[in-house]
Amino acid sequence: MAEKSELLQTMTEAELDARHAEKMKKKKAARDKILATKTIEKGLLIVHTGKGKGKSTAAFGLVFRALGNGMKIAVVQFVKGKWETGERKVLEHFPDQVTMTAMGDGFTWETQDRQRDIAAAKAAWERAKALILDDEHQMVLLDELNIVLRYDYLDIAEVVEFLKAKPEMKHVIVTGRNAKDELIELADLVTEMEMIKHPFRSGVKAQKGIEF
Repeated sequence: MAEKSELLQTMTEAELDARHAEKMKKKKAARDKILATKTIEKGLLIVHTGKGKGKSTAAFGLVFRALGNGMKIAVVQFVKGKWETGERKVLEHFPDQVTMTAMGDGFTWETQDRQRDIAAAKAAWERAKALILDDEHQMVLLDELNIVLRYDYLDIAEVVEFLKAKPEMKHVIVTGRNAKDELIELADLVTEMEMIKHPFRSGVKAQKGIEF
């Protein structure tokens, strides 16, 4: 390693540029070879979970990307019904492409009414199923579905069986911490957000443009 470092120090800029170009050429060839084997096209089941911030934020990033590609998207919010979020305000400007459904009555510790939460979760799930099965939307975001599954407001077995049989080209995104193992096993893509630092722990309240 030391000899390699000394060699690099003695090379001219032109030699370094040529070395870099050759290295990148080999890397591109290897990458192109790998990409040539990726031929499957399908609708993905994507799960964003974990204790860190950014699960819904990343999911809405996919929604905005799909929006830019001319796709039609549906969003079902399972627990954030009372929140006036920046994402919702932006998406309201695209009524021809986006269907927004806020079914929740707030976080379960705010309502403190288990039966009301169960009823809201079931209503949201029925709405979600209809949107996933229709021929209109290409992507459906089930925001905070993991929360209601964690509290067993919905039967995880029924949810998994339904998602197994979803339309082949439909993308479905599920967010919320504590994703069930059965859902993780079924998913095509799972990302776990890890919290390293969060301003809330230092007494900073939720900030406009960051949390909502």
